[in-house]
Amino acid sequence: MTYQFFATCPKSLEGLLFQELTDLGATDLRETVAGVYFSGDIRLAYKVNLWSRLANKILLPLDTFPVSSQEELYEGVRKLPWQEHISPSGSLLIDFVGSNDAIRNTQFGAMKIKDAIVDCLRDFSGSRPSIAKRDPDLRVNARLSKNNLIISIDLSGDSLHRRGYRLKQGIAPLKENLAAGILLRAGWPQIAKEGGALLDPMCGSGTFLIEAALIAADIAPGLARASFGFERWLNHQNDIWLELRDEAHQRKKLGLANMHLPEIRGYDADLSVIRAAEENIVTAELDHWLRVSRKEVGEFKKPTHKQLNSGLILTNPPYGERLGDIESLKILYAHLGERLRNEFQGWQAAIFTGNPELGKQMGLRADKKYKFFNGTIASELLTFSIDQDAFVKSRVEQDERFSVDDNKRQAAEEKVKEAIQQEREQALTPGAQMLANRLLKNKKQLDKWLKANQISCYRLYDADMPEYSAAIDVYVGQTQPGQPETIYAHVQEYAAPKSVDEEKAAARFQEITLAVPYVLNIPQSQISYKQRRRNKGKTQYEKVQETPTGDLFSVHEGISKLHINLWQYLDTGLFLDHRPVRKLIAEQAKDKRFLNLFCYTASASVHAAMNAARYTVSVDMSNTYLNWAKKNFALNGLSESKNRLVQMDCLQWLEENDQLFDLILLDPPSFSNSKRMDDVLDIQRDHVDLIHKSMRALDEKGILIFSNNLRSFELDAAALTAYNIDNISAKTIDEDFKRNSKIHQCWIIRH
Repeated sequence: MTYQFFATCPKSLEGLLFQELTDLGATDLRETVAGVYFSGDIRLAYKVNLWSRLANKILLPLDTFPVSSQEELYEGVRKLPWQEHISPSGSLLIDFVGSNDAIRNTQFGAMKIKDAIVDCLRDFSGSRPSIAKRDPDLRVNARLSKNNLIISIDLSGDSLHRRGYRLKQGIAPLKENLAAGILLRAGWPQIAKEGGALLDPMCGSGTFLIEAALIAADIAPGLARASFGFERWLNHQNDIWLELRDEAHQRKKLGLANMHLPEIRGYDADLSVIRAAEENIVTAELDHWLRVSRKEVGEFKKPTHKQLNSGLILTNPPYGERLGDIESLKILYAHLGERLRNEFQGWQAAIFTGNPELGKQMGLRADKKYKFFNGTIASELLTFSIDQDAFVKSRVEQDERFSVDDNKRQAAEEKVKEAIQQEREQALTPGAQMLANRLLKNKKQLDKWLKANQISCYRLYDADMPEYSAAIDVYVGQTQPGQPETIYAHVQEYAAPKSVDEEKAAARFQEITLAVPYVLNIPQSQISYKQRRRNKGKTQYEKVQETPTGDLFSVHEGISKLHINLWQYLDTGLFLDHRPVRKLIAEQAKDKRFLNLFCYTASASVHAAMNAARYTVSVDMSNTYLNWAKKNFALNGLSESKNRLVQMDCLQWLEENDQLFDLILLDPPSFSNSKRMDDVLDIQRDHVDLIHKSMRALDEKGILIFSNNLRSFELDAAALTAYNIDNISAKTIDEDFKRNSKIHQCWIIRH
């Protein structure tokens, strides 16, 4: 006997479901919103329930009739032969969707249908079925639309996306059928047939991985389900069902016996969701084939245990549900794109996101974009071929594709640059020339050391000549991943004493602005000029200058990348004099619990995390700096699940803390009277109490690194005799700060 069925599915999967039903043998197909009508026998209905990777429900419509009143609803349902579908002693559940002027409430609509079915069966047999909220003998689906009611037998029971393997889940998991649809759109079946691998760098609870394995191994997605809605339906034909299920078991056995199953691996920074993924994989009986491990996005690269020449990178990154997340997520997507370009050329990639604008940060041109709905969230699947043609070139890179005429143009441009440089040199005043000579001398002295230690951010000049009282720092960085590095300069003019004539001070400052671009051969737009003043309260966080070239660029320090902002705040986000301290932390960090107090932009925490710290905790009162820290973590592909940021007064946090750490950095400001603090912090007065509280958080075998920049500071050793204290200040002053050896002081403190 041939029936007409209706398969429901998430919006946007209708076309894929149409093709899937066709492949399963359905006929008379008609696609509609969130579903597909099709025809076939009862065997086909069972087969679709067992094998559909995309459907939510398989419904058997019994009747369609108009409903303009409660009475019409009741009578239309009551006249149907319910005794053919459910025993009078059975249990019943009604799913009602929709409303109109007569039926305004789905609960009321479900109640009227229940009354009609119960009355029909009572008249037939003298007894009535019970109502079950779970596991009913018969589930009835009623959909009221445009004053017409479609009433159907639900042959599936629970939604088919519930395969039975996902016992645990992470945050905002994808439904299994949506994950399967994404895999189909990304071309996974063909990639798997060709032996390609599948890797998910942010796998969550493992849904993509398991669905990919089910596809590759020819495993029916419904095989692990406990039950289906048709199994207690009075028209159920159990012999057909058992035959189909046995066939599916045989196909699974053959699929898993295939020695050429593709490599499928998942990674996530959150250990708890990795544990959830492991349990789900075991429940799906795929633990011999799938592997997951805890790994940051920053560590994502091609596995080396076997040769993998091609495959699919598929992932569902976060897309920014909370205000303030977007900026750090832009960096995360850019970092992911960089990993793909550097590690996976020749592979395919697919990114599923609820915020397609973030996909533009990846530096890859999408081949195709597919519209999806993740629940009610409009989303896109962006697919990429990872090759040079897909790389989004910067303007500079595009301009480097020279023809013969372009080479002539380049030569002409070089001549212009030389002419400009000559003009700059001629424009130098005697004072500017004298300063330029000192800068060139310093640069020459530092060059060999900078190259040997791969240092790209350094102090070039620090008031070496009293009449030019300024600090000049050089930063070499990128505004976007993949772009050429650019030289920037940060000039901080120290405030002139009151005894110095203002006009003379202004003239000397003007000579600095002539000498710096001349020596570094860069335009003024790449130089930030500031005058340092002692600030109070929140003014140290206020913007001091709008940037002509963008707020942020990134620099390398060791294996870490860090964001720099030369223009908007007094400080740049990176204290260059603490470079050796960060290096020390990186050397000590492996497998350590790291605490960063007064963390600023958490650059030290990034170094610890990038050098295999067990986890990091970074505490600061400034939301500005903590948001900056988020961007630093994202730039390195580091998640906040393992690198916690805490907005709090460090003294209060230490009072409430009950954790122990192996490595602590205590680098407080010299003075702070922030409104967020209950009291004023004076490091000379308060350092003993601060050290005592920090040492309570230090493990017996751990080390505390205490540093500050107060030039007049004196450590109260007599009050700290309980500890072993080693003054390492001299060891933490690099070559570029030896002209100013009092820039900071630093100690290692142990129990």
